[in-house]
Amino acid sequence: MNAPVATAVLARAATGAIPASPVREALLRRLDSREATIAVVGLGYVGLPLLLRFAEVGYRVVGVDIDPGKVAALQGGRSYIEHIPDVAPLLASPRGYAATTDFAAVAEADAIVICVPTPLGRHGEPDLSFVTGTVDSLVPHLRAGQVVSLESTTYPGTTDEELRPRIEARGLVVGRDVFLVFSPEREDPGNARYCTATIPKVCGGVTPACLEAGLALYGQAIERVVPVSSARAAELTKLLENIHRAVNIGLANEMKMIADRMGIDIHEVIRAAATKPFGFVPYWPGPGLGGHCIPIDPFYLTWKAREYGLHTRFIELAGEINSAMPHWVVGKAVEALNERGKAVRGSRVLVLGLAYKKDVGDVRESPAVEMMELLAAKGARVDYSDPHVPEFPRMRRYCFDLKSVPLDAATLASYDLVLLATDHAKFDYRLILEHAPLIVDTRGVSLDPAPHVPKA
Repeated sequence: MNAPVATAVLARAATGAIPASPVREALLRRLDSREATIAVVGLGYVGLPLLLRFAEVGYRVVGVDIDPGKVAALQGGRSYIEHIPDVAPLLASPRGYAATTDFAAVAEADAIVICVPTPLGRHGEPDLSFVTGTVDSLVPHLRAGQVVSLESTTYPGTTDEELRPRIEARGLVVGRDVFLVFSPEREDPGNARYCTATIPKVCGGVTPACLEAGLALYGQAIERVVPVSSARAAELTKLLENIHRAVNIGLANEMKMIADRMGIDIHEVIRAAATKPFGFVPYWPGPGLGGHCIPIDPFYLTWKAREYGLHTRFIELAGEINSAMPHWVVGKAVEALNERGKAVRGSRVLVLGLAYKKDVGDVRESPAVEMMELLAAKGARVDYSDPHVPEFPRMRRYCFDLKSVPLDAATLASYDLVLLATDHAKFDYRLILEHAPLIVDTRGVSLDPAPHVPKA
């Protein structure tokens, strides 16, 4: 446990704020000595790095996922996420590891960390089915002396209103037998500057005793743990972080549209504004929002706010602007083709970058995929090139039977339009600029200011 955090927890215990409990004290000893077993449920972009980190600091770990492919990969000592090239911490763990599709394995764990998706439903409402379904599968195997942490982004009240009743229906009292916390994930795939160990970890407990257990869990693996007063405060913290980005990106996108109409390069303007040493943080426009957080999380709060009679106009306006960006970019592509005397129908369009952000292979909510769908609906013959996504993945909303197109001079010259959607470092931009007959650049990476390279 971090020293300041440990001091605060011990002070509360000494004053009687946290009653003595043999069950809790035994759990804390096992966590502090790293004799505990940690189970991570959901082994995606959040769960796998966390599993590796707990193994790295010496815990026995158990990975649980409903995808047998992921489980088989870990059982064979292989990674299935591009920016996590190996699973060496698991293989080197002195206490061993296990990977399974069987939820019963959590019975042996002292700590259970839930990292499952929280998407939106068909009508933009929160879809907690992955969370509630997972908890329902875990509950029969829970026992006294465990700490359960939810990391999935959600609206304030989820941990108290959805998880706690399910756990207590088993006869286990939260705060006495089982210790329940919310600690939001803060993973940033592809960010080489920060990793699971170095990103500060917010943690809020349903009770003070729950918080103490949560701090003991994460304090062993994360350099800085930030306690907050409740699970609800932790849930809202995560939403604020992502809404802050969504709103500011929305502003940048709106400014982009204004600057475009005025014939001004918005990237030049943002770079100039960023020289101010105070009061300004640069956010950059793009073709829309992607990933599992920013396009989704604001709507979790707007939905919950209605329960309190509040209408989140500012957040929803930013959402409308960001959601409209793929359509705006496709409109720019149509204009660019028209200026060349070409119709969209029948034109060959190559989308550069399928992933939602640079240098990763994650396509969740990617605006590039939506733009492909919009262009195809207008009759364009669409292909894509992405060194991180060799084949178009299975997706709920979109279906393209495509593979990534390798880039060379002849290939680029064969397309009527190249749409730069994601600015991967592996792209040879000089090659692209020299050989693509028409480019629409949504990321501001063009090296040549020639008129045939419109920035969208």
